[in-house]
Amino acid sequence: MQADKVKVAILGSGNIGADLMYKLLRQPGPMELALVAGIDPASEGLARARQLGIATSANGIEAILADPEIRIVFDATSAKAHVRHAKLLRESGRIAIDLTPAARGPYVVPPVNLGEHLRAANVNLITCGGQATIPLVYAVSRVTPVRYAEMVSTVASRSAGPGTRQNIDEFTFTTARGLEAIGGAREAKAIIILNPAHPPILMRNTIYVMPEGDFDEVAVQDSVAQMVADVQHYVPGYRLKNLPVVERRATPWGERPVIIMLLEVEGAGDFLPPYAGNLDIMTAAARRVGELFAAYLLKTLEVTA
Repeated sequence: MQADKVKVAILGSGNIGADLMYKLLRQPGPMELALVAGIDPASEGLARARQLGIATSANGIEAILADPEIRIVFDATSAKAHVRHAKLLRESGRIAIDLTPAARGPYVVPPVNLGEHLRAANVNLITCGGQATIPLVYAVSRVTPVRYAEMVSTVASRSAGPGTRQNIDEFTFTTARGLEAIGGAREAKAIIILNPAHPPILMRNTIYVMPEGDFDEVAVQDSVAQMVADVQHYVPGYRLKNLPVVERRATPWGERPVIIMLLEVEGAGDFLPPYAGNLDIMTAAARRVGELFAAYLLKTLEVTA
């Protein structure tokens, strides 16, 4: 292991694991990708890793546990599998960055609250919809209290693999809780739509935010614009289709002003096609979280040396 690098591994060799691999190789920062582990010896992800000179294993988490130098593990498997993985990684002293909706550790959205959890043994990246929309809800809530938030995430059906389809219930629950716990909404709801259109559409999100009372529209616009710029540092294809719009609408709490934001996410095309922005934002966020965790670990080692 290089002295200025932290050894990391990817657990899961499917689409998300493979895309994350390319991101880590393109922008390693203080990380050294030491292993890609899966359970299917014939998976494309493992084959590509071998071609790139990365060590691979089809023994899943056991291969990671066998290497004591691996400090950070990106889990790109499934919510059900991560429940087991989380315990094993914690017991072996590894940091788990969870890309599933398992939520074994605190929710993290890089530009919002990552600094609060750098000592955590396990952090959860919520969902693709959460990574896309929570920053915008938070951008409003840091200016004015939010009574209710709702997001509708529409993604290309072709970008939703077996893992995504198996975790639909976890997606809606975890995303809604993230809109509350991190976004700052008192109540929230999340909806996902798999669109079978051909050619596949880009990831699109509609966010509705209802403030508690009167608010400064210009302050909201400025806060949202700053947040979009912050996310674009690690997800260049993250963009609002227009400035936030305010409309008066009938709600369960009476006629109230509602802030409406239309968001589009285009992937970087590292491994997945550009239309799969829903998967790209997860792997981009994971790389960013890993980068900051690795930098923190190296700084801690310098202090204790």
